[in-house]
Amino acid sequence: MGEFTIQISNELVDRLVDDAVSKKKTRRTRRKVAKEPKNPQSDLSQKQILDGSGKPEFAAAPGWPLQPSLFLPATLPVQPAHSEIENIQSVLRESEKVVKRLKAQEENMLQEVTQKAKDLRNKEYKLPNPKPEPCMDEKVASLTCYKEHIKDPLKCASFVTNFADCLRRFCVVADK
Repeated sequence: MGEFTIQISNELVDRLVDDAVSKKKTRRTRRKVAKEPKNPQSDLSQKQILDGSGKPEFAAAPGWPLQPSLFLPATLPVQPAHSEIENIQSVLRESEKVVKRLKAQEENMLQEVTQKAKDLRNKEYKLPNPKPEPCMDEKVASLTCYKEHIKDPLKCASFVTNFADCLRRFCVVADK
């Protein structure tokens, strides 16, 4: 960093001293006001006076009612410019478009998920292929014989014995 020096002239010092002395001399004197007895109506007709310390003093002002203080904001509210309103409206429209797109996307995704869930359920919970009944051919043969020989069922005895033997064999194999 560069080095530098500051030179203060006597003239500058004198001016600073004179300013400090003049500030001390400008002290305000306090006004003394005669106090009147307080009554409710005199409170409304009092006038506020500030003394040198910044504290309020109240003095009676005969015939003049006390006016309420009027406080104005430091800056008036500024109405937004027309371009700002248009910008806000355009952002709002874009947001609404995004919401519509998101809703459509949500519906599509819901349909896809529902379809995938159905497919998965069908794959997982599919009923197994039923086992074929044992001795089905012998059973069918004996039934057709009974239908053909309604009056003489003894002619189907050989088909029935074949069916019974098949069932016994199946039961012996199934037990093991």
